[in-house]
Amino acid sequence: MCLASIAVSEISSVDVVDFSVAAPDVSTSKPPSDRVLAGDPVTTARNFFADESGKFFAGVWESTAGRWRVTYSEHEFCHVTRGRVRIESANGERWEFGPGASFVMPAGFSGTWEVLEPMSKLYVIYEPHST
Repeated sequence: MCLASIAVSEISSVDVVDFSVAAPDVSTSKPPSDRVLAGDPVTTARNFFADESGKFFAGVWESTAGRWRVTYSEHEFCHVTRGRVRIESANGERWEFGPGASFVMPAGFSGTWEVLEPMSKLYVIYEPHST
């Protein structure tokens, strides 16, 4: 999942970024095949904002159903707008989120991300150690 790999162009701004009218950078990808555990998930990120440091991002992320391993280097705030996701930590804790739910994926989290129903979420990412 790791959205920190989003291609960053010159999206930074000193004005308010209105997602309803801004033109995002769009990237479509699949999790690396060695991380996929089920399905054939395809993800699309619409990045509406990236700061000049390359450490802060905001946008909309969508995915088809599937399950894959994740390791987070970034802190990510998520707000589900459509669909369902189940997250499981490396030690077996589970969370399930649907429309209207908000949560944070902390840097250092390792486990699995399973999209149960095609989903969409708003995301805000802070990458403390940008690559």
